[in-house]
Amino acid sequence: MREFIGVGGLVLTADEYGSEEHPCVLLLPGITQTRKVWVSAAKALAQAGRYVISLDLRGHGGSDSPNDCNYSLDAFMGDLVAVLAQLESRPVVVGSNFGGWIGLAALGNTSAPIATGLVLTNPPPEFQSLNNKSIAKTVSERASTEDFDQGLFAGGFDFIELQNKLEPAAKNLKLPTLLVRGIDSQISSSDATQRFAELILQAEVSEIEGAGNYVAFDKGDEFSALVLEFLENHVPHQPLQYVSGSDARTLRDAMGCFVTGITVVTTLDDTKKPIGLTVNSFSSVSLDPPLVSICLGNHVGSLDAFRAEKSFGINVLHTGQQSISNLFASKGVDRFADIDWSTWEQNVPIIEGSLASFECIKKDMIIQGDHTIFIGEVVRAKFEPHRDPLLYFSGKYRRLHFG
Repeated sequence: MREFIGVGGLVLTADEYGSEEHPCVLLLPGITQTRKVWVSAAKALAQAGRYVISLDLRGHGGSDSPNDCNYSLDAFMGDLVAVLAQLESRPVVVGSNFGGWIGLAALGNTSAPIATGLVLTNPPPEFQSLNNKSIAKTVSERASTEDFDQGLFAGGFDFIELQNKLEPAAKNLKLPTLLVRGIDSQISSSDATQRFAELILQAEVSEIEGAGNYVAFDKGDEFSALVLEFLENHVPHQPLQYVSGSDARTLRDAMGCFVTGITVVTTLDDTKKPIGLTVNSFSSVSLDPPLVSICLGNHVGSLDAFRAEKSFGINVLHTGQQSISNLFASKGVDRFADIDWSTWEQNVPIIEGSLASFECIKKDMIIQGDHTIFIGEVVRAKFEPHRDPLLYFSGKYRRLHFG
């Protein structure tokens, strides 16, 4: 067993299966269900080489019940985000009905990816035609276990609020997603499932015959097989591999596993106008003497200016400067028109308000492959120690997360 801390310090209980060294899968039960419904699926996934965590929702099974009877949507979503922050790796989230809807609402409303995929069963019905009390009554009557806090329905969970969050969350979701529907399900029709899948950028739909509202358990073996196929396609157990002569994209993805900061490097063109571009290949080379390096592609239009000038600037961006990163990565615009910048002794552009700025005298230039490496000696630097860096990882902007 493993415990997590949810919203308000609530203790959430989970079972673990398999080795922590394997890719992670987080299983979420539906409302009024406990983690025990996932035992067969969890064992099957673990035997197939996955590290599985089966979680009890708040007020269910071994998890704590909130003293203030807080069963709001924000509480369920906050619990999930908190659990994901406590994991050592980003899992694929698999949710049965309500658990999947909470997963979608949470994952589709975060700015940074905190999971690697989502599997949910039976896209939600149109709650608007009902009222919260009637939904709560129906769900509680269908409950197959008493192992949950009866106060769950006392405050009237707001299913309408959940419904209102799901469509924008689906449109914002950038994760590979599998929607599994039982053909005999009364929760959602085949057409409604397909329409909902069209809202999600990377969605797949599967239907299982002979299964109804609880498709993950009505046909457990078939459901587990679908999940495993989805996992192997999107989060393979064996790491991807590049060997000489392989697709260059695979090598690029491997390089993208190294987290970098984002810089804007600057100099002057032959008319002494400021030029600059976004670069993440920046590194400290030596402290004595103080040397740094930047690496520019040989296709870069401003490369000749960097080769010709004796000095250049490096501006490390903070989390509030993503727009500047995008600006200096754009073509056909005056990149310096609407930003604050100044010059120091070497007369190269320095972007005001950066996390750190370095003024450098070029000491060496090395052409290797399709890039040119510039070595610069730092003659002046200024930095702001109380801001956080803008990060780049796996082809996307990231931010520091303090869990």
